[in-house]
Amino acid sequence: MSNALKYILLFVASSSIILNLLLCIKLFSSDVGNNQNKDQSWSRSAAQEAELAASMDCSGHGRAYLDGIIIDGKPVCECNLCYSGPDCSNFSPDCPADANDGDPYYLEEFWKKHAASSAVMVSGWHRMSYSYSFSDQYCQISEELEKHIRKVHEVVGNAITDGKYIICGAGATQLLNAAVHALSSNNPSIFPTRVVATAPYYKVYQTQTEYFESNRYRFEGEASACMNGSDTTTNIIEFVTSPSNPEGQFKRPVLSGPNVKTIYDRAYYWPNFTPIPGPADEDLSIFTISKLTGHAGSRFGWALVKDKEVYERMTEYLNENTVGISKDTQLRMLKILKVVLEDGSKEMFGFAHRIMKNRWERLRDVLAHSDRFSLQQTPAQYCTFTHGVREPTPAYAWLKCEKEEDENCSDVLRSANIIGRKGDLFNADNHYVRLSLIRTEDDFDNLINRLHKMVNTKPRVLDKEKDHARPSASVAIERQSIRFGDVYHAYRSEVISQ
Repeated sequence: MSNALKYILLFVASSSIILNLLLCIKLFSSDVGNNQNKDQSWSRSAAQEAELAASMDCSGHGRAYLDGIIIDGKPVCECNLCYSGPDCSNFSPDCPADANDGDPYYLEEFWKKHAASSAVMVSGWHRMSYSYSFSDQYCQISEELEKHIRKVHEVVGNAITDGKYIICGAGATQLLNAAVHALSSNNPSIFPTRVVATAPYYKVYQTQTEYFESNRYRFEGEASACMNGSDTTTNIIEFVTSPSNPEGQFKRPVLSGPNVKTIYDRAYYWPNFTPIPGPADEDLSIFTISKLTGHAGSRFGWALVKDKEVYERMTEYLNENTVGISKDTQLRMLKILKVVLEDGSKEMFGFAHRIMKNRWERLRDVLAHSDRFSLQQTPAQYCTFTHGVREPTPAYAWLKCEKEEDENCSDVLRSANIIGRKGDLFNADNHYVRLSLIRTEDDFDNLINRLHKMVNTKPRVLDKEKDHARPSASVAIERQSIRFGDVYHAYRSEVISQ
């Protein structure tokens, strides 16, 4: 056989072997790929369900949810107040303006614009254990989530976290009583710890303390009543809300001394609502995601605690109460805080501040035409986060009926089809009523229209694109009068930063 023929046969045999090997590899790869695709089909299916709910047309006056009612295979629109119909397009003109509760829907549009970066895909086997386990250590908070909580405070500059323990709860509400439990006396046989606050104050301080009645503590109302007492041995716990609910003003403790412990409620200490004059550095301060990002339904809050023993007692309370916080919630909060931290947190806080600033301007515009009502004073301050002077934009208006005969301001507003929260729910005079400014745009528009009718003025036309999308501003403002029956003057200089 010639050498040429040998080479030809060798080439044919080698080619056949190579082709068979390639075919086997292809078949194996295809089988593996098909198995991988099957394994990943759960995520595609879950994503399709989420996209379907998000794509539902509710006319801008509602939204559909994955866990909502399903009709014909599609989630049903859940409409804003005063709207109805399959697509929420029917408006009820006689519907009251509800400004009672603090549902923070005002940030909903921000999260819709960040749908991809804020979305979470959770497997059916995600974190099935009660605890996080890292080697031999067990804890109730994700390490990554704790890092991001500390980072948010560092970026915003509203709290010092170095040397502090972080403990999470089901919203700030659970942490409030956990803190009372931790700070109350271990030996209440002589006299239980006295729990106090300064009016107007958040009613939950009283109702929750009384509901979880204990021989270790009891609610005693006004902090000032303890100022001149001769008893220096009974322990006292003082709630201090700063900025305050409902006024939006910075507050300091009324009491001091070796037997006094303070719980700082810092729910509203974010650039959404107030200038940040500097970082808080307290023994025990409480924050909540609901006022930071608007995710009230996730029920997530945290406390910064300096003392190890207090931290351990709060942890013990939470473990006995709920055995920790939902791991699903913590995963979602981690994703949300990552979005907050994008662009140095300027985007989200800028968005929130522009909406709140616009709402306060519209509210002041309408009340400037009436001497029947006044609002709380909110002086401008320098903000270390925005590096400029700005006015507070509180979550609530603390409205006062100035006429002596308007003894119940809530009833006055109800006669105009406006629902607010009356003053005595904050242990204050009923000449006052709280109006929530953080609900949906529909709710706020309805509130403004109802107020306009009360004072017989023409509503200012709102250019939403201009008012909500314009760049952030550093604003220096001097107000000559906060009482709207007087001539209302505002001297404003704005430096617009692109």
